[in-house]
Amino acid sequence: MQRSDYFSIKFINNKIVFLDQTRLPLTEHYIETSGYERIAEAIEKLEVRGAPLIGISAAYALALSVANTTNEKKADVFYKAAERLMRTRPTAVNLFWAIDEMKKVFEANKGSENIYDVLLNKAKEIHTDDIEKCRKIGENGLRVFRHKSKILTHCNTGKLATGGDGTAFNVIKTGFRNDLVEFVYADETRPLLQGLRLTSFELEKNGIPFNVQSDSSAAALMKQGKVDFVIVGADRITLNGDTANKIGTYNLAINANYHKIPFYVAAPSTTIDKKSATGDDIQIEFRNKNELTVLNGQQIAPDNYNAYSPAFDVTPAHLITGIITEKDVYSFPYNFLNE
Repeated sequence: MQRSDYFSIKFINNKIVFLDQTRLPLTEHYIETSGYERIAEAIEKLEVRGAPLIGISAAYALALSVANTTNEKKADVFYKAAERLMRTRPTAVNLFWAIDEMKKVFEANKGSENIYDVLLNKAKEIHTDDIEKCRKIGENGLRVFRHKSKILTHCNTGKLATGGDGTAFNVIKTGFRNDLVEFVYADETRPLLQGLRLTSFELEKNGIPFNVQSDSSAAALMKQGKVDFVIVGADRITLNGDTANKIGTYNLAINANYHKIPFYVAAPSTTIDKKSATGDDIQIEFRNKNELTVLNGQQIAPDNYNAYSPAFDVTPAHLITGIITEKDVYSFPYNFLNE
């Protein structure tokens, strides 16, 4: 496979084709399916992950749910599929946004003989729109560079997390293309190692110089003056700018604030939850304890050990230097009510 020649999701011949991210970076394995249940499982298993990509996948899955269904059963199957997909992951707001968008289209066209085509066109529109949002986020992100920079990032926010070239990752990628990126430090991102497995994969594919480091070494890097700014993605942003992102993000924000290093969030406007006023309104997903106590299929702790394993934490808005969307770069204090 040539450099950058990979994709997270495509819709080909009435099937969803997605890259199984649990096998990366050692194996690039693509799976194809025409069933919404398989997509729901893929989201739960993190074969498909990243807030924008989850939303896109759900949109395609909802279109497929009515593909081979009789007219009288289409509504039942569609709403059953929607409910199933909504149960997969509670924190990523793009999932619920995409499902709501698909519901609006279904309800306006449910009597149509061509409801599958109508839904599919909407899913493709959501996908195409995310590609454009990613491009604009990358362009807007150039405004946060003051000089050629050493950047620290967390989790994965690239092509593997979106329909396009990424959010925070695309700020890095666009900066690199403009000779503004000297080096990238990619947090390993415990416990599922999205930084080690996925961000390193994408950095290598794009020829961007990087190191992977343990999450716990971030503060030491900052103290040594090796980080010019931190940039991360988001799974949900509230009206006041509080941001839910991969567990460990809050730690980074506190460390960056202490060391007087800018801390940026990059996300599409669809990640802003207009129904949540503050971070207290965000439901945090908790993962199975095996994600902590089992490594590569090997039990590394007694089964009777309890584990605290939230998938996300919430970073208070006052710790965020700027929030980059496809529309603008916003500064604290934030108010997204009319955005």
